[in-house]
This record gives sequence, structure tokens and C-alpha cells, in this order.
Amino acid sequence: MQNNSIKIFIAALLVLSMGCKKYLDYKPQGYLSASDLSTPTAVDGLATAAYAGIANDWWDAPITSMWEYGSVRSDDAYKGGGDIGDQQQMDKYEQFYLVNASNNGAGDFGFPGTWIRAYSAISRCNTALRALNNLTDAQFPKRSIRIGEMHFLRGHMYFLLKVLFRNIPWFDETLTNDQILKVSNTMSNDSLWLKIEGDFQAAVDALPLTQPGEPGRANQLSAKAYLAKALLYHAYTQDDQYNVTGIDQAKMQQVISLTNDVINSGNYALNSDFAFNFLDGHDNSPESVFAIQYSINDGTVIGGRLSMSTSLNYFAGAPQYGCCAFHIPSQELVNSFGTDANGLPRFTTFNNAVLTDDSLKSNGALVDPRIDHTVGIQGHPFKYNAALPYDHSWERLAGVYGGFGTMKELQLSTCACFKKLGPFYGTSVNMDIIRYDDVLLMNAEAQIQTGNPSAALALINQIRTRAANSTGLLKKADGTFPSNYRIDTYKPGVNIAVWDQATAFKALQWERRLEFAMESPRFFDLVRWGIAAETLNGYFAIEKTRHPFLSSAQFTKNQHEYFPIPQEQITFTNGLYKQNKGY
Repeated sequence: MQNNSIKIFIAALLVLSMGCKKYLDYKPQGYLSASDLSTPTAVDGLATAAYAGIANDWWDAPITSMWEYGSVRSDDAYKGGGDIGDQQQMDKYEQFYLVNASNNGAGDFGFPGTWIRAYSAISRCNTALRALNNLTDAQFPKRSIRIGEMHFLRGHMYFLLKVLFRNIPWFDETLTNDQILKVSNTMSNDSLWLKIEGDFQAAVDALPLTQPGEPGRANQLSAKAYLAKALLYHAYTQDDQYNVTGIDQAKMQQVISLTNDVINSGNYALNSDFAFNFLDGHDNSPESVFAIQYSINDGTVIGGRLSMSTSLNYFAGAPQYGCCAFHIPSQELVNSFGTDANGLPRFTTFNNAVLTDDSLKSNGALVDPRIDHTVGIQGHPFKYNAALPYDHSWERLAGVYGGFGTMKELQLSTCACFKKLGPFYGTSVNMDIIRYDDVLLMNAEAQIQTGNPSAALALINQIRTRAANSTGLLKKADGTFPSNYRIDTYKPGVNIAVWDQATAFKALQWERRLEFAMESPRFFDLVRWGIAAETLNGYFAIEKTRHPFLSSAQFTKNQHEYFPIPQEQITFTNGLYKQNKGY
């Protein structure tokens, strides 16, 4: 982490209640009673520990990067690794053969572990809120600010659980552990969204516009951005079968208002180069609206507070790494970066021609520059290092998952941010939860869905203009570009016939895929738009012919939009928690 006041030296300060299941009645090492936590300093430490809670992560059950759940489960990426049996739960996620809730990882592993970690983080927020509520503003002048921060962090964790599992138990700081055990997961979909939105609204009401000198802390604008995100998801109304039945215009108008506040504040802006979002030295940049903060060698824990959720994704054969080559860009994703002669996406024909090593050259197929920020391609500079071209020999099992490599979440081994821990790798580079590019595209989407596509045009074109200007770090050692870049903005009547609502929404969907490729939003976007089944089954139909390991892949509509509720949670609550459809 880059800020001492938020520095997570309180990682060992464990909270009074640690979430569902056994954590409710287990007193961990370092347990402190309520009487130990009555001073303003100690209570502030609890708030800091809540920030630690949302970052207490590992690849086995992530709560930070959602690459396993949002990227591998989409048309963006293959699982990768040694073979389909390597981390087999991910193969089940990728091919959607989730037979029941108990055969897909258990305990602290896979999505059941994500459930536990997320609720443990929520318990830290609730514990801090209880302690804060027992103080006065006179005792602790920053009390109301810290309360706003805890609502923000709790809202963040509940949002994550909501998009993963949909039907979740919701409880706050007013409940005792015994009362929490009586809370079911049968609250209505709308009511759950309102609870989550309520947390973000409480954060908006309590937080200052900015927190100078403390970039790791939530502020009013980051809370408005996250509230807009929750409302955007909620605006796509779902029935009990997970079908999208309509679009709530009032909520979309709220999204516009909230994101306009962020945009018009002047506090955030797009980085001049897309690369800066994925490089050390650019943490808490003008584009970062809220980020999980990390550190290295700071004395807190072994190695520091490192980002470890993507540690499986470094290459197996590269001389500077050694494990494990997960999270491989799909052929379809690579193809989606192709552009036409006008520099626009090839919406309907993008997957007809396969982009390969031979076609991805400076005199080859036309492509969006974001391909070389996202995908490791044979002979192209890896991570903006012209002296280190990507090579197929880095691929762990080229015959199954080979062809390309992931790049955004990785860092060079020579980076001061990089550390090897056993067979895995971590970095101190922050993980953005909301960026300004997302704020712009949320606003654009809401404008389109409320019948104002012309207002979205300039916003989408801002993103595309930045992409066009983000080629300076992509050059090869000889000064040439590795790919044949052609990208332009949308110009109705010039390079695109019309810019009506349907065309604008298609452009918006495409822009979200290219801008956030391999970052995990893709699956969740498809679900909220109500097009997951047709999109993913269409993807599988073609990808099966390219990669036999996907031969059994099939998305079942009205089931696979969400994970099952972990069976151990249902068992622990004696059936109080009800299982999701189809499991």
C-alpha cells in the first residue's frame, strides 16, 4: 500500500465475528474483546482492519480479482494451467458442469471459500460499525467519515456476493451472532439490491468529496460511482427465473445523475495511455476511482500486503517465472480486436477470420491497439518491454490452451513491485475496483437505455480516442509497431450509417468488452443484459471446433447465471439457506 494511514498493519487484529459457518463461534488467535476496543485509536484500527478484510485474498478463493468467475466463465478466456484437471473446479466453471453445490470446491476452496472470505470481510465492517456507534463525534472527530467508509466497504462485499450468488443472506451491525444465524437467504431480489444501494447511499451522505493525502480511502465520489454501478445492475429487472424482463428508467436516470457528478467534479480523468492502468508507478492515478491498496516488504506480513489473487497466471516456461499459465485469452477474444477499414469493430464478422501469429503483424490484419495491452502474442513485446518478446515456449500446455498469453494483471519480474512466494508470484500494484473509464461507460449505457444515444456518442468516443493514443509503449526494439493498428471514433454518416439506440447499445457492449477484456466484468455484463445463454452457447459452438477441451461446454439458461449456494452453508444452517435454481 502506498499510504501509511491506511497501511494494513492491523491484519492480525481479528474481528469479533468472522462471518457465517464456523467463524461465528471460533475465537481466533489475537482475538480481542469489545472492552479492548473502546478507545478512538483502537476503533480506528478496526476500520483499518476492515480495509484489510476486502484485500485478504489468494487465488484459491478470490474476493478481489474475479478472473476465475467473470473472465474464465465468459467468452474472454480459457482456464489454462497444466490440463483440464489442473484446478478442476475452474474447468467446471468454464464448461458449466456444476452438477451440485458440493462438488465444485469446498470449505475454504473455490467459490465456497469466496463466500466465507466475503462474509468475513463484511463481519469486519459490522464490528467496526458497532464500535464506531459506541463513540461520539467529540471523542472521535472522524467517526462519521469512518462510518461512511464501513458502509462503502460492506456495500462492495455484498455487491460481489450478489452478482456471484444472487440469493444471499444480508445482515448488518445491529444483529448479534445468534440473530445472524436466523437470517435466511430468501430476501427478494429487489430488496437485496435496495440494501446494497442503501450502504452506498449512506457512504455518499457521510463521506467528504475527497480525502486528501489518503488515496486508499473511499470518498463521496467513489461512493457515488459504486452506487451508480449497483443501480445499473438493478435497473435490468429480473424475474425469479433470472430472465431480464425490463429496464427501470428511473434507476437509469439515477445512474446518469450520479456518474455526471463524478465526471463533472474534475477529480478524475482518463490516463493519457491505457497502459498506465496496468503498470507499476501509476497507482491511485487520475483514472482510479477506488482501488484496493497493496504494498511490498513493509513489515506487515511475509512479503508485505501483496496482490495474490492472480498469482497463478504467470507463465510456466518463461525464464523469469515458472508457474502456472492460467487465464489464457480465448481465440474469440483475440478475434474481437479486429477492425474494419474504417477502424471500427467488425460486429457481425469478427469471428469469421482467425487472427494468428502470421496475421498479427505490422503489415497484417487491422486491429484495435488494446490487443497488445491485453494479449501476449508471439514476438510482440511483453509488458511493454521490447527486449522481452512473448514466446510460445512460455505456454505450459500449448497443445490444449496454447496460442496466447494474458498480460494486464502481470508485472515484469524485474519490477520493484514483484515478489516470488514459493511457487507463486505477487505484486504491490493496486487493484482498481472502479476506474474512470467504467464511469464514462456506465453513463453512456444509461444514456442509451433512456433513449438518448447521442449523449453516449462522445463518451464512447473518449474511450476510443484514448485507445488510439495508447501506442507509444507498444513498439518493438526496432521502433516499429508489432501489429497493424487502425481505430477510429464513431462518426455517424461518415464511417457508420446511423447512430440510433440499437447501434449505440451494440457499440457500448463492444466497447466494454475491449476496454475491460480479461479484467472479469464480461460474464456479469452478459448476465445483467440478459444475453448470457445465447452469447456463451454461440461462443462454445465455434470454440469447440478450435479447442476440443470445450467439447462438453454448455450454458443452461435460468440456472448458470449464478453459482449455487455452497452446500456446507445450507447444511450448517439446517436448511435455512435455500439452494439456487437447478442445483
